[in-house]
Amino acid sequence: MSDTRTLYAAYSGHLSAALDALEQAGVLPAGLSRGAVTVEPPRDPSHGDLATNAAMVLAKGAGTNPRALAEALVAELVKVPGVTSAEIAGPGFINLRLADAAWIAELRAIASLAGDYGRSQAGGGSTVNVEYVSANPTGPMHMGHCRGAVVGDALASLLEWSGHKVIREYYVNDAGAQVDVLARSVHLRYREALGEAVGEIPEGLYPGDYLVPVGQELAREFGNKYAGAPDSEWLVLFRTRAVAAMLAMIKDDLALLGIHHDLFSSEAELQAAGKPADAEKWLRAHDLVYDGQLEAPKGKTPEDWEPVELPLFRSTKFGDDQDRPIKKSSGEWTYFGADLAYHFQKAQSADALVDIWGADHAGTVKRIKAAVAAMTGADGSPTPFEVKLVQMVQLMKGGQPFKMSKRAGNFVTLADVVEMVGKDVVRFTMLTRKPDAQMDFDFDKVVEASKDNPVFYVQYAHARIRSTLRKAAGEGFAPSDAALERLGEEELGLVKLAAQFPRLVEAAAAAREPHRVAFYLYDLAAAFHAYWNVGNDRPEKRFIVAQDQEVTGARLFLATQIGQLVRNGLAILGVEAVEEM
Repeated sequence: MSDTRTLYAAYSGHLSAALDALEQAGVLPAGLSRGAVTVEPPRDPSHGDLATNAAMVLAKGAGTNPRALAEALVAELVKVPGVTSAEIAGPGFINLRLADAAWIAELRAIASLAGDYGRSQAGGGSTVNVEYVSANPTGPMHMGHCRGAVVGDALASLLEWSGHKVIREYYVNDAGAQVDVLARSVHLRYREALGEAVGEIPEGLYPGDYLVPVGQELAREFGNKYAGAPDSEWLVLFRTRAVAAMLAMIKDDLALLGIHHDLFSSEAELQAAGKPADAEKWLRAHDLVYDGQLEAPKGKTPEDWEPVELPLFRSTKFGDDQDRPIKKSSGEWTYFGADLAYHFQKAQSADALVDIWGADHAGTVKRIKAAVAAMTGADGSPTPFEVKLVQMVQLMKGGQPFKMSKRAGNFVTLADVVEMVGKDVVRFTMLTRKPDAQMDFDFDKVVEASKDNPVFYVQYAHARIRSTLRKAAGEGFAPSDAALERLGEEELGLVKLAAQFPRLVEAAAAAREPHRVAFYLYDLAAAFHAYWNVGNDRPEKRFIVAQDQEVTGARLFLATQIGQLVRNGLAILGVEAVEEM
């Protein structure tokens, strides 16, 4: 639940008490689920301050019509302190108007809670495992990984704000063919470091210069011991060293974005520990894996296609469109077979799982959801599991697609982009669109000083507040809550928007959508800048009114709390609030 000191939580409590009174009076039957009952801002602010759908969602269970129930509920709500009116709208929505004192009390609550305003215990201490990034350990982080990294990290922070314990996990895909290719690429750089002319990097190997230091280090350690040796002598060693070097590089790159994982889980270690085999044994015992043949590919069947008997997971039983093999004909585990075991392992230490994947993995969502439902739902309550898909980012500069990295070979590294525009710009920009929407990252626009650049607009609001407070202090003024009743309609409009922050955080966490916080901050910044601009035309509306110390103190108090909210929201997103611009 939310902190009961915040306004929306308090009025949700008042609504609950009013519904209890109707139960006691026999108007409502006892035990009706109130899970869908909300208290929220009305879509049109002219309709009031708060709106509830309680009569709409409870009327059917009460055996009455929504408007009749609304009339009974209004009679209770008008008794609530701070409610100046309760009106029925349309078929049964209820709009409430609050006294100014209620909003002034909320402004004081923001000041009292400060950096904790917006935090809640809605998650009840439950543990959520958020797996994000999980890029193959074959090179530095590139911008294809960046958006998912930021979304996952911001989501983890958001869940912590709403009362969850969070495990930030990175799954290291170090058991596939790509890490053998990495080892062979490093062996080439090792021979190069020994003085061999390797020429152009052969097709199929990783060409980036980032492997040169790894080869040089191996040359220093082993000399020419493995220069002409068969790969059976060096492949495992070089693979282990190369993966370790790439992981160190990846961690350094992520640190540039302020991202640190709690856990790095190795696919190779998972397989070495026999986890996929254990999973297969468990599934067979529950009749969820059987030996069967895959259907022929749809359309024209390849000439070399032969039906092969494989262990198949009954994925269709859980909503997938076909059963899925967990092993290849060679006896190796399929990606799905290993992923199935990995997710089962994660579920042992978490109450819910969230994976952040690139949109190119959309085709595997159904099967892994089916696997989690199967392996965690034996008792009828499977571990909640969600996959959030993140679209790629198109890099632009001067209206054209942008490429720049030599060190990496053929992609733009995250480190290069952070060096160009800074961590905060990258992080905030990645959250200015829904993750499943296409995004252009325009190097010109993300550093533009205009309202069309959300990063600048939000940061500027905070810097403007801090500048105003410094100027006020220099003139002998300080924030004060002694005369908050002097705040007028425009100022209280800012408070009403500010008061939405706790419920916004809670709703964003429940929906697993951290971008909602970025959207809210932009709206809050826009409202603040709009109020500021009123003062440009009407001097009596400025934050500092030299001849009126009371109203100046009240407005500075308001500005201080708006600045606090910007900091709180940016903290969730992992972005620092600047003091000046």
